[in-house]
Parts: sequence; C-alpha cells; structure tokens
Amino acid sequence: MSFTLHGLGVSGGIAIGHAHLVTSASLEVDHYQIPEEFVAREVKRFDKAVKNVRTELDALEKEIKATQRGDASADMAAFLTVHRMILEDPSFTETPREVIARESCNAEWALKLQLDDLLAQFADVQDEYLRERKTDVRQVAERIVAALAGQGGVVPEKLRERAEDTILVAHDLSPADVILFKDHKVAAFVTDVGGSTSHTAILARSLAIPAIVALHTARELVREDEVIIVDGTQGVVIIDPDETVLAEYRLKQNQWKLERQKLSRIKTALAETLDGTLIELHANIELPGDLAAVKQSGATGIGLFRTEFLFMNRKDTPDEEEQFAAYKTVAEGMRGQPVVIRTLDIGADKTLDGTDLGTAHSALGLRAIRYCLSEPQLFNTQLRAILRASRFGNVKILIPMLVSVTELRQTITALDIAKAQLKAEGKKFNDEIQVGGMIEIPAAAIALPMFLKTLDFLSIGTNDLIQYTLAIDRADDTVAHLYDPLHPAVLMLISNVIQQANAANIPVAVCGEMAGDVELTRLLLGFGLRHFSMHPANLLPVKQRVLMSNLPDVEPVAAKILKSGDPEKIRSLLDKLNA
Repeated sequence: MSFTLHGLGVSGGIAIGHAHLVTSASLEVDHYQIPEEFVAREVKRFDKAVKNVRTELDALEKEIKATQRGDASADMAAFLTVHRMILEDPSFTETPREVIARESCNAEWALKLQLDDLLAQFADVQDEYLRERKTDVRQVAERIVAALAGQGGVVPEKLRERAEDTILVAHDLSPADVILFKDHKVAAFVTDVGGSTSHTAILARSLAIPAIVALHTARELVREDEVIIVDGTQGVVIIDPDETVLAEYRLKQNQWKLERQKLSRIKTALAETLDGTLIELHANIELPGDLAAVKQSGATGIGLFRTEFLFMNRKDTPDEEEQFAAYKTVAEGMRGQPVVIRTLDIGADKTLDGTDLGTAHSALGLRAIRYCLSEPQLFNTQLRAILRASRFGNVKILIPMLVSVTELRQTITALDIAKAQLKAEGKKFNDEIQVGGMIEIPAAAIALPMFLKTLDFLSIGTNDLIQYTLAIDRADDTVAHLYDPLHPAVLMLISNVIQQANAANIPVAVCGEMAGDVELTRLLLGFGLRHFSMHPANLLPVKQRVLMSNLPDVEPVAAKILKSGDPEKIRSLLDKLNA
C-alpha cells in the first residue's frame, strides 16, 4: 500500500530506488559485574576497542585522500577529524576505564554511563550547530560498542550489486557510514533524525544527492528493498508508489537533472540582473577544506567563515599558530577575493572545555561576542591570528550578536590592543582591516544608526533574527512550524536594515538561510539587497534567479509584500513575484 512521509528536505533533487535499511550499533547494552581479578583485563578490552576504532578512522581517512572527491572529500575529512577529537578526549576514553575499575562493571556499561552523562550536557544547548555535535558523541560511542562486539563496518553484498538505485533509510547516519557507502553512489539518504546542519545534510549537499531528515518513523515503516521516491526539494518520501506516480516523478527527475546541467553553464557568468545591476554572491564556510566547494560554485568571495569548528570537541583551545594557519589558507585560496571571518560564536551553557556555567538559556546568555569579551586572552589570540592572516588576502572581521555600542567599543579596543602587540613584535598585518557586525538581534536592527557610525559593513544573520523576533526555537518540533521567514515583523526588520545601510552607503549582506532560498531571492532584491552569502550548493540556483530578475518589476511587488500584514496575501504576492 502506498503512503507518504514528510520531513525536512536538506538536499534537493529526486531519487527513485529501492530502500536499504541501515542498522547502527545499539547502545542498549547489558550490565554485568566483573570479578575483581578480571577488571584489569576488562580495561584492556576497552582499550583494544578504542584502538580498533582509531584504526578504522585512520583507514577511512586514507580512503578519502585516495579518492580526492573535491568538496565532498573535504567535508568527510572534517567530520572524521571531529570524531577523532572525541575519541582522543579523556572524558570520553579515560573516564570509562575509571568506571570499570570503580564499579567492576563491563566495558559497554561503563561507556554507556559516561555517554549518558555527556549527552545530558547537551540538553540546554540552544545553538543548532553545537546541539547537533551531540550526534557525533553518540556515533563514536556506537563505533566503540561495535568494536567491543567484534563487529566491523562492511557494505552489504546487495548494496554492492545495485548501489546506484539504492536509497539508504536509517535512524541516523554517521560520517563514517556515509564514507563507507559513498563509493557505491547511492541515490539518496533518508533519516529519522537530523537537521539542516547535521552531517547527513551537509554531506548529501556535498555529494549532490537528495536527502530528507527528521522523518521520525521512516526506519520503522519502510521495508527492505521496497521501492520509494525521495523528493529532497519538497521533503517528501513516497513509499510503494503506483505506476502513475512513478511516471510523474521520473519526468520530474529528468527535468531536475537537465536543470542542474544547465546551471553549471552560468558558473563563470557575472551575477547581473536583467536591468544591469551587479549582485555579489558569496559562500559560507566552516573550515579551510570548504574552499573546493566555494570554487566549484563560482562564488566571488566568502561572506561568512564560521570559526567555531576550530574550537569544538577538544579540551584545549587552538593556539594562535593553528588559527593563523587556517585563516591564512583560506585568505590565500581566495586570491584577493573577500574573506569575512566571524569571531568565535559559541553558546554559553558550556565553556570550551565543557565546564558548566550554570546558564539555563544559552541563546540569551553568555555567547558570541559576549563570551569573547569575557575571555580577553582567548579573544586576543583569535584577533592576532586573523590580523596576521590579513596580509595574505582581502580579510575582514565580523562580530556576531552585537546589541550595544559598548560591546562594539570594547571589541574595537581589543582589536587595537592586538594590533599594537603585533606592531611591537614586528609582525605585518593589514592595519586598515574592515570590521563588520552581524545584525541578528531585533534590538540591533531597531537601533541600527548607533552601529552605522563605526562599522564598515553589516551582515544580517536571518536564522537568529527570526528566532529572536518570533521567540521560536526552530529545532523544537512542537513550535518549529511557527518559524516563519515571511512573518511581517521579520520582513520589516530585514527591509529596514537594508534600507538604512544603503542610505548610509554601508555594504550589507544576508548570510542566513534566507540568502540561499531561491524563492526569496527576488524579495530580498526588491528590498534593496545586493550582497548574498550562502552554502555553496545553493549559489548557482540563486544566481540563475538573479539573472532572470528585473528590478523595476520586482521592487513594486516587494513593496506590497512589505506593507501587507496578511500571511495569505504575502504568500500570494510572493508566488506572483516568482512567476
């Protein structure tokens, strides 16, 4: 019987194929006592399992280097690095050994106790990226459990025989799972959990295959080898479709492939509207390895370099040399094109070494620039590294979560101190480096003039701006449907920021998810936006929409949308805008 499931489409396209149910190692482990004389042997058993997992990760890393698959390889290598960091963390590998010795229990149970403790620390994390690192911790634990049971990751023979029409259906997929299956060119991924920044989502976009996450029950309802359709654009999975539906989606699939082929032709074209207005299309990245994807997209710069990745999943913080090397790599790789480096944007519910600060609401607490200003030495180290990298390219500094002039002044003072230190040491840098601010808090958007006097450029972070404006946690399933980029208040804030920045001749960009949503491209153009920054995978579709847009036609409709407070009318006008 045919039925449909709805989830979050995180990588566009249409796949038609047979389901392969992926089973991960279970964390429902037994608990039993170990005789005292066998405790040392149990600890050695645990150590051997950790060593085996380390060997598996080494082998996967070598495989990635051997395949050289551009941006996909870079993404996969980055995720393996995260898993290796977790595996080497004493709180993850040493504590279970202590539990085995203290409680005379089996290794699986000791690992489970420590895992539960670590996962509990993620309960109040508000930042979406950090929250999804919880998945990394669980996946590494699953690999250790599998190693304790003597299991190794293998590709099923059935998958080897007919991989190209295989759709993976899983509760979740780890980076290692994806790497294991990647050479068999699976058609799509479908998972019960995950979000837009989950590993499955990012890797699926890198591999350019459809993916849907947050389906909740797909793993339970779909049967092995069952024919399914995955529409990654609409977030729809159709199970056991009839011949009429199959024919319809085969046609859509062919149309999708033809459109993607056409898009590659505009990679080197200027992003210019029909009336001759030039639009800047930049890319968002998280690590130096993303440069390959940026170049493939045809982006003319990096509008947002999220530096959090360098600080995550480790007990220490990266020193100046490590950060400098990362920033320099990106600056040189872009060959004079803009590189906007955002200073550390991390939540406040935990310090970087995992110590609880006792803050119940991290999204409203000591995070982003607030955290950096409270940790002057850490901030100084990052600023020095960014400044040193500035001599190797067109580097700019972006300050996240600004809300007051006091914060801005303190930040400028911290930057001046870093500059003075480098000058005293004889180290070169761009003394005229530009400093911008992220507008992602309603208060900053409303009181924008106080920032325009000091900042060189602005970047609107729509993800947080929407969340703070509507008081909606979009990761919370119970209220996520209320997260609405087209809410009149949101549109008014964004439009006002763009108009005020343009009037002051201050460059302004949008770097949140709205920038990469092709359905909103003309609306933002109509508001006066001329600078977009997005995931590299979204850039060519947005460029195509820019090339097909005429601002004299777009602006009047955008003005009507801005004046309307009726959700239905707004949607209707948006459809007209995109017709």
